[in-house]
Amino acid sequence: MPTKSALAQQLGVVAGFDNPRADLEQYRTPPDLAAHLVHRADLEGDLQDRTVVDLGCGTGMLALAAALRGPETVVGVDIDPDPLATARDNERKVGSTTSVSWVRADATRVPLCPPVAETTVVMNPPFGAQSGNEHADRGFLATAAEISSVSYSLHNAGSGDFVESFAADNGGDVTHAFAAEFEVPHQFEFHEAESRRIDAELYRIEWE
Repeated sequence: MPTKSALAQQLGVVAGFDNPRADLEQYRTPPDLAAHLVHRADLEGDLQDRTVVDLGCGTGMLALAAALRGPETVVGVDIDPDPLATARDNERKVGSTTSVSWVRADATRVPLCPPVAETTVVMNPPFGAQSGNEHADRGFLATAAEISSVSYSLHNAGSGDFVESFAADNGGDVTHAFAAEFEVPHQFEFHEAESRRIDAELYRIEWE
């Protein structure tokens, strides 16, 4: 198995959003954080011979990270067509042996029927940081519960009670939780600093 650092290096060529939308909280997932999530999934045996679905894939960082680890198939889902076009370009640059299907759809109502017992969801959903968009990650978790047997998701720091409660109410069990952080660049008018670090949490959930 390639190292986590080697995976992060391969993902360095993945381009971010040309015109990010604040309402969709479109931020490029950092390569090192994507590598951490996918490497952990690989160690747990949640990638090989499985279907991997990246909900809210954006420009494809998590989907492509998973593809580089050789699962059966990978699907990236996003509602915005512009980042999906960039994701296709990124796929060519990364050059993984596993091809990725890119689907334009609402990640909270996906038109997919994968084999649930053999499907892993990876996602960096909206944190619900914008007013009126609180717990935007709830719909993403609901989709994960519906289409997969295990999911890996990034959430805002302090989301533990919410994630564990949601999982328990929907036939899920949080098996692992890790602290994480990533740097958010200045890309919207309401950003005051050139960049800032965001504390986050990574959860592995097994779904019945």
